[in-house]
Amino acid sequence: MPRLRLDELLEELQWRIDAARGTQNRVHNLLEAVLAVGRELDLAQALHRIVEAAVDLVDARYGALGVIGPDGHSLSQFLTVGLSDEEMAGIGAPPSGRGILGELIHHPRPLRCPVLSDHPASVGFPPDHPPMHTFLGVPVRVRGEVFGNLYLTDKRGGLDFDEDDEAVIATLAVAAGVAIDNARLYEEAQLRQRWLRASTEITRSLLSGAPRLEVVELIAHRAREIAGAELADVSVALAGPQERAEELAVEVALGAEPSARLGVTVPVDGTLSGAAYASGSPVTSDELACDARFAAGPAGRFDGLGPAVAVPLGTGTGYGRGVLLLARARGEAAFGPEETGPLLGFADQAALALELAERRRDAEQLNLLEDRDRIARDLHDLAIQRLFATGMTLQSAGRLIDSPAAADRVARAVADLDETIKIIRSTIFGLRAHSEPDRGLRARATRVVTEAQGPLGLAPRLSMEGLLDTDVPQELAEHVVAVLAEALSNAARHARATRVEVTLRALAGRLVLSVADDGVGIPEGGRRSGLRNLAERAERVGGALTLGPADGEGGGTRLVWEAPLGS
Repeated sequence: MPRLRLDELLEELQWRIDAARGTQNRVHNLLEAVLAVGRELDLAQALHRIVEAAVDLVDARYGALGVIGPDGHSLSQFLTVGLSDEEMAGIGAPPSGRGILGELIHHPRPLRCPVLSDHPASVGFPPDHPPMHTFLGVPVRVRGEVFGNLYLTDKRGGLDFDEDDEAVIATLAVAAGVAIDNARLYEEAQLRQRWLRASTEITRSLLSGAPRLEVVELIAHRAREIAGAELADVSVALAGPQERAEELAVEVALGAEPSARLGVTVPVDGTLSGAAYASGSPVTSDELACDARFAAGPAGRFDGLGPAVAVPLGTGTGYGRGVLLLARARGEAAFGPEETGPLLGFADQAALALELAERRRDAEQLNLLEDRDRIARDLHDLAIQRLFATGMTLQSAGRLIDSPAAADRVARAVADLDETIKIIRSTIFGLRAHSEPDRGLRARATRVVTEAQGPLGLAPRLSMEGLLDTDVPQELAEHVVAVLAEALSNAARHARATRVEVTLRALAGRLVLSVADDGVGIPEGGRRSGLRNLAERAERVGGALTLGPADGEGGGTRLVWEAPLGS
């Protein structure tokens, strides 16, 4: 009997030693898993490592991590371990959070189930799903908020998950929450650094003297690249920064058939970009292709577009300068607060850079105007006076010439001098018209063409000839400016052109304005109210309006508006 009792005590001691060794090994494995998970700074890799560690710690056949979406009721991500690619393809779409998976979403506490199908919340498996029996689920919290849930099924050996398994996975979930938080912070820091580098590049480009449109394109390129977007548009407000615009014009368009959007004018009210412009804060969309606030181009052309965000460009003073619109492909992650924050800072920096460019352009324009005034004074005070003196000398000398042929040549030289004086005076008026906006057809036509660059998305080519500032009556000049503005506006809204040429001539008693583009032409049955207005203006001054295809093989439209100079 004593020997039998001793054997029993030895067996119990051996069992306790084995249990202690098993516990030591499990604790050691848990510590290794915690360290392995904590070392990951890439969020996607960290999530996958967490599932692998959980499966290894409790010897489960299958494991998954479901990330809860922004709505708090469904799964936005579902990472699995133990299922092959063929099995995943056979199962189909990942679960959205119904059944026992949704039980943990709505009641975030550990859940153990010996037979998964016996739980009241179980809804079964889709076809071709491998059978699963035992179940263990544990929530993963990040800074007190439930980030997702760990799901483990089928403990090897046909055993049930016990309290020790639950305690181990709960401990791992705490470490996983810290690791996820660290990975998020690292990603946010990396993202902010990329936005900061992009802002620095834009500022450097402006300071180096790059044209404004080139800088706007750089803003769209960097924003699209960093945000991983399929579409990037920059729309400018058709008003000053201190007044609310009624329309926005797409100045730069990248990705997703940009030609269908470039130059398109959209209203502020009822559009996604308009909402961001009016509110001065980012506006998001879950699926841009189905959003009624995005109407650029024919329906169905942008079916592949998903999550989108519109960010105002500068709201420190007034209403801002425009809007940056970004859209990702359908099925990709939505734009959350962690992205819109740095994006808004980038947009403010970009708007500041654009304002700097405008201030520099104003300073250059001021220097140019000063040079023009100086040149105009010199021409008036020196060149014209000398020509007058020369003409008077020739006229006096002509009376002393006996030869009719020689006298005729002197008379022609005096007439040429008079014509030259007229040309110089026209040039002086043109130079001074830049500083006096209400005077000079040349300056007003140039200003209209310059202002059309934004809506058109390109710089029209302008050619002028003749005494536009002296021979064109004021009333006729008003008609010409209005017709030019309307023609360029029509080209911006409808032509989708890559080249626009404007020609303005005042020769042989007639004024001729020509606006040609290489766009899509005028469709049959299209609205022509604007063209009727131009024709009525021409009839009012005894002129005519002609509309037809542009020269060359590229298609397009040529508008010719002409009137007699005496009108």
